[in-house]
Parts: sequence; structure tokens; C-alpha cells
Amino acid sequence: MHKKIRNQFPSLSRKHNKKNLVFLDGPAGTQVPEVVIESMSSYYRTSNANSHGSFITTIETDKLITETRENVAQFLGANGGHEISFGQNMTTLNFSLSKAIGQTLREGDEILITQLDHEANRGPWLGLANQGIKVREISLKSNGTLDYKDFKSKINERTKLVAIGWASNITGTINDIKKARTLTHKVGAHLLIDAVHYAAHFSMDVKAVGCDYLLCSAYKFYGPHVGILYAREGLLDQLPTDRLRTAGQRAPYSIETGTFNHAALAGVNSAINFIASHGKDKGQRTKLVSAMNTIASHEHRLAKKLYTGIKKIKGVKVLGPNFSTVNRAPTISFYAPKLTANQICVALAKENICAWDGHFYAIRAIEILGYAEKGGVTRMGISMYTTIEEVEKTIEVLSNILK
Repeated sequence: MHKKIRNQFPSLSRKHNKKNLVFLDGPAGTQVPEVVIESMSSYYRTSNANSHGSFITTIETDKLITETRENVAQFLGANGGHEISFGQNMTTLNFSLSKAIGQTLREGDEILITQLDHEANRGPWLGLANQGIKVREISLKSNGTLDYKDFKSKINERTKLVAIGWASNITGTINDIKKARTLTHKVGAHLLIDAVHYAAHFSMDVKAVGCDYLLCSAYKFYGPHVGILYAREGLLDQLPTDRLRTAGQRAPYSIETGTFNHAALAGVNSAINFIASHGKDKGQRTKLVSAMNTIASHEHRLAKKLYTGIKKIKGVKVLGPNFSTVNRAPTISFYAPKLTANQICVALAKENICAWDGHFYAIRAIEILGYAEKGGVTRMGISMYTTIEEVEKTIEVLSNILK
């Protein structure tokens, strides 16, 4: 079965210096299956047109946009496409959202962010401090998890929004979203979730979670770079988003600026269908949940093996929680005192192993954990196409590098 999956990704057959590449760079964007590439090419071949016209290709473009919204809604467990907006990327959407929300707040209102989050879910909110909004941080503990006692002590009746990641792109930590929702409900605050890293690995249900906003991006789940915003029905219509008077004035259009990359939307639609094709039972939503559960199980098994193998290397410090439970993203970051993270990645690259070094935009977490002045950490990630042979090779190569 796994060979059938890998055969659908053309990049996995690429060789460099006559050897296969090992793609452990998925946390910064996964490889893309042929069906997604073909859907994007096909759009350009047959239906390349702007929207809202009377002729066949523009009608097909409108249909594509509507279908993609509905498919993303299925992927997220939303009520429908009317709750799904698109943007250039998650960061751009979050800046637009924070600016709009900021205009509804008053001096003295508070927003809670975390020290663990990607800067895309910190920077847009920190900017509101310039207008008198108090932005507070939930502390990060040395084990790579959030301090929920600190969370509870800082949320209060002045808190209007909590912006929190679902999964860390550096420590693999899965945050307690249920607890976050309980705490925000008590004070009447909105809950915004950055699910960019979570969406690639686990099924999501925005209604069950009860979040008000959720952001993710398709390049993490086998699609192209397109930012996605879920806004609970009615919320977006209350916000003074930046938009032209010629644009749609209601959700989901009111936060969308300019013309879409329609071919990329075709890719998003196809990526979700690709995931669903690996699920069981009937109905798109059921198949997506089934597929994501299967992917999560595969990834957890391999990530646990990689984590254990790296942990055995003398002197290496692996960040984040262990893999004793399934509640852990398949992302492994580590620090080795003998070599910088960049030196390790250069050595891995010579063996055709793709890995990343640095802070991965989770710079506040790197600062808190004490690795900012040490060149950051090395990061690897497991995807649905990763094999146990690739993990074993990586452990062997890394052990030799760090001897």
C-alpha cells in the first residue's frame, strides 16, 4: 500500500548523485502528488479565466471556487463554504484579520498569545499593542509544553481573544485546545487557532472544538501555497476588514482581496480529494477523517522510531514531549553541542537527506528554550510518504555525523 502512495508523488523518484532523496523537510511544506500537479495544469489548459463572467471558462472558474470552499469545509468539519475564506498565505490572512479585529477593540482590552507559536500567530497580534491593546504571553515550559497555570492566571474579563497554535512546528507539542476553549468561554473571549502544522497530520473538526477562527495552509497537506481561514458563521460580517467597494462585502468574501490564484485553488481541491481517496466508507467527510487517522497512525509509528533513534545519540537534546501517547506531531527537533544545526543539515544533505536548521519562525520558543544564540536546532518531519527504511537510514547517517 505504501508503495502505491509513493508512486503518486513524482518528486520521490528523483535522484541526486545517483541516489534517492529522503524528504524529511515536510514541516516546511510537503511534496505534491501527480493528481494535484495535473489539476493545476489542467486548469491552465482548459479554464483559465477570471471570475463572474457569462462565458464557459469563467463559469467553470466560479464553480471551482465554490467547490473548493465546500471541500475545505468538509476537511475542517465546518458548516459549509460560506465559512471558508482564501488568501495568499496564512500570515497575510492573519494580518488582515488582526487589523480588522483591532478596530473593534478599545484601549485596555487584552489579547493572549503564546511563547510557543509560529511568529505568524504572534506578530499580527503584537502589532496591536501600538493602539493600546495589552498583548500578554502564555509561558512556555522547558519541556516544550505550555504552562496552563500561567494561561489560567492571565486570562480575565478584559481578554477579548486567545491566539494559540494547535501543534508546534518546532517541538511537535499538541496544545490542549479543549482547555483553551473552556477558559475562553468563561470570560467570553474568542478563540483563534493556528492549525497550519496540525492540519497535515490529524483530522480536524472546528464545530466540535468550538473555535471562532482557524487558519491553515494547503502547502502543508500535499497542495500548493494557499492560505485558508475558517471564521464561524456571523463573525466575519462583524469585522471592518480592508476591502474595495467592488469586492464582496459579506463573508466569506469580505476578507479576500484581489484576484485568486485559481490554478492553486484547483490544487487545494485536488489535494483534499487525494487525501480522501485513502479513506474508507462513504461520504467525503467520513473518508477524510478515516484517511487522516490512517496517516496519523503511520506517521506516529515512524516518528517514534526516529525520536528514539536520535535520543540514543550521545549528547543530543531532543525538544518537546516524548511519543508515549499519540498526542504528538511527527516533528523532531534536536540540538547537538558538537556541531551547529546548519553543519548537521549540510552533512545530511551530502547523504541526500533533506532537513532544516534554524528557528522555523518559532523564534520566541527558540529564545525561551535557549537555542537562539546557538544557531537554532535541526528539524525533521514525517509525512504520509515517509518509509521506515528512510528513517533507519537517517538514524544511521546522523549517528555517524555526530560521533
